[in-house]
Amino acid sequence: MLKKYSLQFNNYVEEKKLRPLVDVATFILITLVIHYSYRFWVTTGYYPIHDLMAQLHDYLAHRVFVESSWFVQNILGMEITTIDRTMYWGNTGYIAITHGCSGLKQILQFALLMIIFPGPWKQKLWYIPMGIFIVHLTNLFRIIGLAEVLVILPDYWKFSHDYIFRPFFYVVIFSLWVIWVEKFKNKNTTKSR
Repeated sequence: MLKKYSLQFNNYVEEKKLRPLVDVATFILITLVIHYSYRFWVTTGYYPIHDLMAQLHDYLAHRVFVESSWFVQNILGMEITTIDRTMYWGNTGYIAITHGCSGLKQILQFALLMIIFPGPWKQKLWYIPMGIFIVHLTNLFRIIGLAEVLVILPDYWKFSHDYIFRPFFYVVIFSLWVIWVEKFKNKNTTKSR
């Protein structure tokens, strides 16, 4: 019976050309469920793999710190002092790489979104790791961009952190998802018709 309704719904969506709207609604729903589930999971402290998650946060925060501080020093030529995953700029300020800066939440959001969202598994096997790498690069770009803001426009650091660089993660994740839908998911369903 569920299969019958699902088929009727899909036929209606295709007939009315509502597939893009349904896909975007599905993206939003999956993303919100993952986001709030993760927040609940972390804030309640109830998760059986607490130690593993803490280790992943530590590992990724350390990687982000090492890679971004190297870039800031060696490519941008900024003079900084580094202590305990924190970059200090003389009297200008500092950037501390905490668990929240690790990018783990965004990596999990992207990976789970791709696992849940329809599409060929043969393509998911390479697209998910590639997307995780891109999300990690986005996080590095975020930290390096915040370093530039800290030096050039320190009064705008908090605004840049909260309203430019943090949402940029979701622009990248959405863009990766759009590429997935346009190049792989919908291409696969049109071939099977």
